[in-house]
Amino acid sequence: MKSLFLRFTQDQSGATAIEYGLIAALIAVVCIGVLTTVGSNLNNKFTSISSGLN
Repeated sequence: MKSLFLRFTQDQSGATAIEYGLIAALIAVVCIGVLTTVGSNLNNKFTSISSGLN
């Protein structure tokens, strides 16, 4: 039983999966932020062009 517990505490595969999940979540949050900002800027630009054409 003691060897099973020691083997469990030294296993790093779960920690690696969690780290990859956190990295993927961070990348997703950054992408959403950037795309939201770019979308707002594009919307403002197209609104400006549209009012200029009228």
